[in-house]
Amino acid sequence: MNSSFAASRVGQLRPTAVNQVLQEVRQFQAEGRALVSLMRGQPDTPTAMHIVEAGQKALRDGRTGYPDNQGEPELREAVAEKLVRDNGLPYDPATEILITDGATCGISVALAALVQPGDEVLLPDPIYDAYNSPIALWGGRAVRASSTIVNGRFGLAVAELESKVTSKTRVLLLNSPWNPVGTVFTYSELQDLTAFAARHDLRIISDEIYESLVYAGRQHVSPSALSPEARQRTVLVNSLSKTYAMTGWRVGYCAATAEIIRDMYLVLQQFSRGPAIFVQDAAACALRSEQACVRTMRVEYEDRRARVLSQLQGIPGAQPLPSEGGLFVMVDVRQLGLSSDEVRRFLLKEAGLVVIHGAAYGPGGEGTLRISFAAGGETLERGLRLLREGLLRLASERQGF
Repeated sequence: MNSSFAASRVGQLRPTAVNQVLQEVRQFQAEGRALVSLMRGQPDTPTAMHIVEAGQKALRDGRTGYPDNQGEPELREAVAEKLVRDNGLPYDPATEILITDGATCGISVALAALVQPGDEVLLPDPIYDAYNSPIALWGGRAVRASSTIVNGRFGLAVAELESKVTSKTRVLLLNSPWNPVGTVFTYSELQDLTAFAARHDLRIISDEIYESLVYAGRQHVSPSALSPEARQRTVLVNSLSKTYAMTGWRVGYCAATAEIIRDMYLVLQQFSRGPAIFVQDAAACALRSEQACVRTMRVEYEDRRARVLSQLQGIPGAQPLPSEGGLFVMVDVRQLGLSSDEVRRFLLKEAGLVVIHGAAYGPGGEGTLRISFAAGGETLERGLRLLREGLLRLASERQGF
């Protein structure tokens, strides 16, 4: 097809980092190379059987028609119950909750409702790269606030945000636990961030999909929970993908004021009917059932995190940064004297290991690698062995260790 027929907005979109690396991986695999991947953030634990059975029952009961476009009432009520139970946040399921096809859809719809053409969206750097294209798609401009690494932890200074805010800034986009770097914002940090948003009358979009996967005594706090005023300006976005190992079910939710949800709902209904009814029934079951499967999964991933940190100790020129939440550990490889993408490519070609380079998530990620522990068992063990051997070899070649 003649590319001249493409809308100009298409030229502003970019493939995600994962899809770019996967294209390269497929070329290696086509050549017969055996590769191990520590790249993706997809839990390898299966969806709990009671959730699967709830979906199967809904199918047997004929729950296969069009869903309520805002979300099935039972699921919206289950979300409201969850937000009170886990976050201390009351939301009206009739007017303040919207069910979406995963958190990615929720982010896009929130941006559509809040961002005018020419508006700026302020976000930390590095950050999950899939935010960039929907900002551009709705006519906005992503403005990055540089993070800093202090005592092995990525942080976001309000002074840096202040240096980037302008009269065109409309939204502050946050992600806690923060993908890719694993920081869980503390209550005090969120107080500073929400106060900054209030000073400049910004809306906050808060992506909280990793909320259940927090480690080392950290606790997830939603910006919405800090004060009634913070709740008024925040769009809380979440999904069941990570918490319940339901990535392929594609079901998420948003919570905000009735006015914002009304506008988001108007956008959503132009292109989506929402998740299938039987999926929504399974999601309601997940939220309302006893949460033992969530606790078990968190313990499993905390153990995997510990294994990653242990295996990467003592490698010259490489330092693992202990993550506080999520499914990833960042490894600081700046002392090796190569770009993060060069290190990634070395590991792919020479060690047969697939990881993501930190620079894929913005300039603030340069000099780091993102290592996923979403896959466990033999995959994780083999991957960590290849990672350690590859980094040791590279360190020897680069620095004579």
